[in-house]
Amino acid sequence: MAEPRREFRPWEFSQGIKLSGTSGITQTNRGTVTQLSSTTTAVTLSKLSGTITTIAGTLAAAAEESFTVTNTLVAATDYVGVCIKSYGGAGTPFAFVSATADGSFQITVTNLHAANALDALIVLNFTVIKAA
Repeated sequence: MAEPRREFRPWEFSQGIKLSGTSGITQTNRGTVTQLSSTTTAVTLSKLSGTITTIAGTLAAAAEESFTVTNTLVAATDYVGVCIKSYGGAGTPFAFVSATADGSFQITVTNLHAANALDALIVLNFTVIKAA
């Protein structure tokens, strides 16, 4: 006997997350921020997801540097993920969350290239998954 066809309906949760069969998981509590003076300058964005645009730095080959994201919605037990949305310069940037605390998290950018320095701005996307 064939399994009956089930209709999937989108769900919306109170913390700004939407789940649907066609678009997957979408964060609706989203924002953007741009670093102002250096690649280690802290930024503030109290959203569950967002886009951070760094300034164009000159991170040497095989070096790394970090900056803090102040975010009042983050708890030390939350999961924060980050990825590179775009980069158009030399070098090979890699970004990861290196620390999470109540009210902030830290992003570290590493240049994986053996010879070329980073020389352009990096656009990063992040998302916060709240712990139970």
